[in-house]
Order: sequence, then C-alpha cells, then structure tokens
Amino acid sequence: MTGKETVEKKQKVDEGQMESLAGQLCPMCNTKNLTLTEGVMEVPFFGKLFLFSMHCTGCHYHKADVEAAEPKEGCKYTFEVNGKDDLNVRIIRSSEGSIKIPHVGSLEPGVNAEGFISNVEGLIERFKKQIETLRDTAEDEEDKKKAKNLLKKLQNVLWGSEKLKIIVEDPTGNSAIVSDKAQRSKL
Repeated sequence: MTGKETVEKKQKVDEGQMESLAGQLCPMCNTKNLTLTEGVMEVPFFGKLFLFSMHCTGCHYHKADVEAAEPKEGCKYTFEVNGKDDLNVRIIRSSEGSIKIPHVGSLEPGVNAEGFISNVEGLIERFKKQIETLRDTAEDEEDKKKAKNLLKKLQNVLWGSEKLKIIVEDPTGNSAIVSDKAQRSKL
C-alpha cells in the first residue's frame, strides 16, 4: 500500500470504529493467520490517534502502534504520581517513545517496541510483570532481593502510600501523559 493509499484508508475509518482484515500472510510463520486491525480514537487534550495492530493466531506474533493524526514535535512529559487519583491518568506511548520510571526501569523504543494506550495503573502493572520475570529468573540472591523491593515500591504506589515519577520521551511527538499536572517540554 502506498503512502497516499494509507492516508486515504485512515480517513475512511470512522472515529471509534475498528476495521480488521483477516487471513493475511504472517511475516514470522508464513501462514495466512494474520489479522490486521486499524482504528481511530480521539483523546482529550491530545487529539486524534490512529491505532494499528497485527496479530497471528498461528504463531502468536503481535505488533501494535499508535500515531497522531497531526504531526507533532518531539516532546518530553514528566509526571509525579502522588496518590490513587493519579492512577487513572492516561498514558499514550508510540513504538518510538520511551517511558522511564527512575530507580525502577524503562520501556525503550526498538524493533520489538509496541505502542499502547493505558493509564498509570496499567503502566505500573506492565513494569511489575517485567520485574516479576526478572525476580523469578534471577540466580543471584541480591538480584532477587532488589526485584522484591521494587515490587513492594510499585505496590505501595498502587495503594497510594508512595510517590513515583514517570517520564515519557518521544522524538515523533506521538506519545503523551494526558494530565494538567504533567509537565511538557521539548526534547
């Protein structure tokens, strides 16, 4: 599909509607089990987003991304989670964006990076799953202890008893923290 056809296709998808195309050739397992999905979503204070995903029922290959309808400049968002109310703040991450939680970890862009729309609570749960995997596979007792302490910290944030800083950076401007409390700056 050419760039012009892609733009025309995007404009045909009504907001909130998802279109799917099943039976496509999977780039990983070469079977026709791939489903392509695209849709449009309006996010308050951010604008219109295009959502894209690929999923293969054969090999379970999955790739997803988000892209702003209007070009944006590179940006950095900083947000401090101060209590339970902040857990509902929306996070948008394109595959080009990075999310950093100081002293905890990061989600970096790359070939296997996925775009997603979530909230702070969902983001913390993603980090918890990564840390649980590290804890469960660590051979060194010190590494296991560090992972357990990070999990306690994140659980305390979810309970509203500890603060946490989240930083989102994206050179394409397709990522954001959607809150009046988030500080936005240029990259």
